[in-house]
Amino acid sequence: MTITGGCYCGQIRYQAEGDPLASMQCHCRECQYITGGNANTIMAMPKSGFSFTKGEPKEFARPDLERPVTRLFCGNCGTGIGTRSPARPDAMIIKVGTMDDPSVFKAQFAIFMCDKQHFHLIPEDLPTFDKRPG
Repeated sequence: MTITGGCYCGQIRYQAEGDPLASMQCHCRECQYITGGNANTIMAMPKSGFSFTKGEPKEFARPDLERPVTRLFCGNCGTGIGTRSPARPDAMIIKVGTMDDPSVFKAQFAIFMCDKQHFHLIPEDLPTFDKRPG
């Protein structure tokens, strides 16, 4: 599978090749901050098949956390592109909204239901986990 995408203004473009490692909704409080209140819809793709084809994103990692994720975003328009996580060192986690064809996304599960808000929608048949599955 090949996925292409980029930011809202077009200064950042990427390509991801390979089989998705995971497709999920994340309802954790941190994701709610970065999405403006919603769950984060994300696909983990093999890091080895991921590259930026135009531009370079800005990066942010919280210095006060022991094992923070690194968030990648466009320095011009602010679009969040994805995340590198110590929990998934061989993956690039891509935000579905940045994909040229987001219709390829189908959530396999939802995580951090412990932080879910009443306005977050979850398909009835979607497996859910209170935190991150083992």
